[in-house]
Amino acid sequence: MPEVLSELGTVTPTATVTVLPQLSGYLTAVGYHEGQDVQKGQFLAQIDPRQYEIDKQQAEATLAKDRAALAQARADLVRFTQLNERKSIAEQTFADQQFLVQQDEAAVKVDLANIAQFDLDLAYCHITAPVSGRVGLRLVDPGNYVTASSSPGIVVITTMKPTTVQFTVPQDSLANVLQRMNGGARLPVTAYSSDNSREIATGTLYAVSNQMATSTGTVTLRATFPNDDEALFPSEFVNVKLLVDTLQNAVLVPTPAVQSGAPGDYVYLVNANNTVSVHKVALGPSDGKNTVITSGLAAGNIVVTDGTDRLSDGAKIQAAAAKPASGVATGEPPASGAQAQHRHAQAGASGAAAASAQAAS
Repeated sequence: MPEVLSELGTVTPTATVTVLPQLSGYLTAVGYHEGQDVQKGQFLAQIDPRQYEIDKQQAEATLAKDRAALAQARADLVRFTQLNERKSIAEQTFADQQFLVQQDEAAVKVDLANIAQFDLDLAYCHITAPVSGRVGLRLVDPGNYVTASSSPGIVVITTMKPTTVQFTVPQDSLANVLQRMNGGARLPVTAYSSDNSREIATGTLYAVSNQMATSTGTVTLRATFPNDDEALFPSEFVNVKLLVDTLQNAVLVPTPAVQSGAPGDYVYLVNANNTVSVHKVALGPSDGKNTVITSGLAAGNIVVTDGTDRLSDGAKIQAAAAKPASGVATGEPPASGAQAQHRHAQAGASGAAAASAQAAS
């Protein structure tokens, strides 16, 4: 019996990047087509670099001037050192020259930093893709004046493959998921269309959020999918089925047989004398059609599946002839894992139907 969690998920790309200009200027060129796949480092847009080229030239001229001043100050310091050794100049004059050399050295470092900044600005004028992915619709046309970090940016790049699906599970189911993940298991995740009519892709659970949503009592999980065929589209809603575990030799009963009331979870057990008794059970996972009974029943026990609202503890029923399980053609083997035939029973006008508990393989 597979233990499956069925949840609603959202396709969440591994990266969605809004490309913003990092300086101001006129946008002179765009190097992509809308909807195009681009690689990291590929040219996207160009900002007019002329002003930044001029600024760099000015910084280079200032650097040349300051280097010349530094060379002169160092030459003077050599002469002042010789004169100071012969006590031919004042000690203060010699010290002032030493400080002047240090000031000129600092000025040269500032000039080098300014040139590096202008080199960076020129690099920012040539805008490239920060990640590989697919570009969306163009947000700014050539000829517009853009400013640093201006919204909405120049273009949005979304990574298409691989991709992820984000979904939530109830806190009661989290312990089993974490136990399996901590044990090294790679839990398979299957994504289905929003109407559950077709399977879209298969992937693997790889991350669990570190916080519980207190308002909903759920925790967010994320599964990764290769998405080579790009069947999963960013922000698409999908149905997700997470296979947590496969229970071996589990006792199954049809889900309609399980009742809840004052005794807790129970079933109507058909006795040998064709009477029914309320029988408390402990429930395991369910796939909607069948429910696992972890304790309280054994394979082969007969339970009532229909008409339970007209039964009471000790009610007498009349068993009908045995027949194959619902949905199994006569002469064909019973449903997977069934060890006892299903049969119908009646309780007067109640129309109660009974089925045997099954042992899942």
